[in-house]
Amino acid sequence: MKFAVIGGTGLIGSQVVKNLNAAGHEAVPHSQSTGIDVISGQGLGEAVAGADVIVNLTNSPTFDEASPAFFQTSMDNLLAAAQKGGVGHFVILSIVGADQVPELDYYRAKVLQEDVLAAGPVPYSIVRATQFMEFMDAVLSWTADGDTVRLPATPIQPIASKDVADAVAEVAAGAPLGGIRNIAGPEVLSLDELGRITLTHKGDGRTVVTDPTAGMFAVVKGDVLTDKDAHLAPTRYVDWLS
Repeated sequence: MKFAVIGGTGLIGSQVVKNLNAAGHEAVPHSQSTGIDVISGQGLGEAVAGADVIVNLTNSPTFDEASPAFFQTSMDNLLAAAQKGGVGHFVILSIVGADQVPELDYYRAKVLQEDVLAAGPVPYSIVRATQFMEFMDAVLSWTADGDTVRLPATPIQPIASKDVADAVAEVAAGAPLGGIRNIAGPEVLSLDELGRITLTHKGDGRTVVTDPTAGMFAVVKGDVLTDKDAHLAPTRYVDWLS
């Protein structure tokens, strides 16, 4: 099959392209660097021409109140191009528990993206993943202050980007789900404990202080960012660190 992977040069997209091509498909990466613009619509018709499947892995350039408009416009443009091009399957990547954290602009934006896709004219699949292991350094940087890092004890079920890409490629090559598949890492750890594990592994002498008010994940209630019934990926966090 032929796949148009929009956002195909990023962390997940580049791995999805590699996986699909290795499986004998034709997967073509598209991004701003290849001349497409999902907001203006520039190049989208050409990008999806002849594609059986669109995998949309583009992301909002900001995580604030501007993110809903990005996903609304980009999805409207991509769905119009997909319908015009006769695409038979449209896949996006979202977040486990996104609909349970309305306090975060970006999570509301991802739910909007899901809703636009589900209401659209193209058969679809939504893959929801838990938090990427690759993002842990960024999370530590948000609340670092001198010799301490403040983190809440929010339950997290970290997943490696490689495992996310494997799942996205598998779903994209299959029949449209017409719904959501949740994928998650194999273990649940609190965010503060993840921070301690990370710093210890790096030989970083800073101390993690548990602070329920610190950082973006402070607004998360309970264990909504985890899913014990999800399709579980194999990579454990300590193995990924190694």
